[in-house]
Amino acid sequence: WQSQTSGHNYRGKIMSKEANATVQWLKQNNKISFVEWCPTGFKIGLNAVPAALVGGDLMAPANQNVTMIGNNVAVSRVFTERINKKYDMMYGQRAFVHWYVGEGMEEGEFSEAREDLGFLEKDYLDVVTEQASDEVGGDEEF
Repeated sequence: WQSQTSGHNYRGKIMSKEANATVQWLKQNNKISFVEWCPTGFKIGLNAVPAALVGGDLMAPANQNVTMIGNNVAVSRVFTERINKKYDMMYGQRAFVHWYVGEGMEEGEFSEAREDLGFLEKDYLDVVTEQASDEVGGDEEF
């Protein structure tokens, strides 16, 4: 899958030079590929305080660690299979609409929100479709 963003949160005594070198290594060795409209895609966070130990946790103590949070096109299934279906079902039954209208929201905003969800779903689908047409072989690893 192509990623849109990748956040790397470092904890402990890690220099920004080391974190940036890791990102460069990932890019140069094709360990991650980004959609073309978001070529940089990395966000690095540095925190000099090591992660705290939690009593009863099975995790070993470490002076340094990193957590990577990525966003890729696989999230499109969340829109298709969950959010849009549930929105359509609830709005179709007019569930909770009266509460929002009572608080000053206009009913047309519900249609606009659903349209925005549809555009977001289509954007992700376009990336997936483009990616499938760009694939050379199924054995290729990124």
